[in-house]
Amino acid sequence: MPAVRPASPLFATDATIAGTVLETSQGHGPQWADRVVASLRPGERALIVLPFRPDDDGIGHRVAVVATPASVLVAPRLRAADHQVSELPSRTQYADRVRTALDWIAAGRLQKVVLGRSLEVRSDPPLDADAVVARLLAQRPGRYVFRVPLSAEPGGPVLLGASPELLVSRRGRVVRSLPLAGSAPRSSDPDQDRSRADALLESAKDRREHAFVVEAIVAALGEVCDGVVADEQRVVSTDTLHHLGTRIGGTLTANEVSPSALHLAQLLHPTPAIGGAPTASALQAIAELEEDRGPLTGVVGWVDGTGDGEFAVAIRAGVLDGDRLRLHAGAGIVAGSDPEAELRETGAKLTTMLKAVGL
Repeated sequence: MPAVRPASPLFATDATIAGTVLETSQGHGPQWADRVVASLRPGERALIVLPFRPDDDGIGHRVAVVATPASVLVAPRLRAADHQVSELPSRTQYADRVRTALDWIAAGRLQKVVLGRSLEVRSDPPLDADAVVARLLAQRPGRYVFRVPLSAEPGGPVLLGASPELLVSRRGRVVRSLPLAGSAPRSSDPDQDRSRADALLESAKDRREHAFVVEAIVAALGEVCDGVVADEQRVVSTDTLHHLGTRIGGTLTANEVSPSALHLAQLLHPTPAIGGAPTASALQAIAELEEDRGPLTGVVGWVDGTGDGEFAVAIRAGVLDGDRLRLHAGAGIVAGSDPEAELRETGAKLTTMLKAVGL
């Protein structure tokens, strides 16, 4: 089986796939999570990918954690390659979709929808997943670096990326989340960069977009936790973007059986940070306006047999399949959004993975 080379803190150690835990053809509901967690022995974790759409198939791999630190992993350098890049949709088409979404928001169909656009990079020779991850580890554009096979077959598609966004973690009864929503591109000029961060923190449009996410997560965690607390909005910065972020924490209600980290990820996903609000209306709008995202903007992370684990949102990510790498980035559309600004925001988000493949 192929090696999994995740980086701390999503995984603090290297891991080797010992066998697929479960690959379901009937979605990934709570009973699936029950079976995954119950199947794990001491010293094992399940490495999980949940797709964007909650009714699509998830995949889990049984991984045996070993003592080799991820920091000493050696991956090949990127080879020189010819790249052909295609936009899906075009910039003009994307701006038109944003305008359509704004019309629907004005008509009261929904309050927020996250619309994305994709790039397909075709490379000759094909990109090497380990080399891309090595660059992500070196550049550290996101806190959670990952490389996860999307099938049990050697040479199959791989989800890889570097996400800055924690969906949920569980350690014992302590639950944490750090959602990101509302963004501004960074500047190479320090003064202008600080000005952009300050403007983001004061932006009524971005704060409104972010509030949808915080309210949804607090409400969902309130079903299973006592004393859910959300801090004040603050700026969380990556290599290409400033984001609005809020630290959210709670303590699982004392019950005989507590939800695992995987159950919590299922409970929260998809948040308004990658879907919209209300959720059902936003998902319908995305289905009408976008191509299928698959695992992009889904969930990636791990859970162990005790139920502890950590899950990130699969943003700043791509799916590498043979000679093709598909990238995706979205922007939250609310009343007051500007199509050209959303184009710039998605372009900045796509830059993270483009840099990792040498573009």
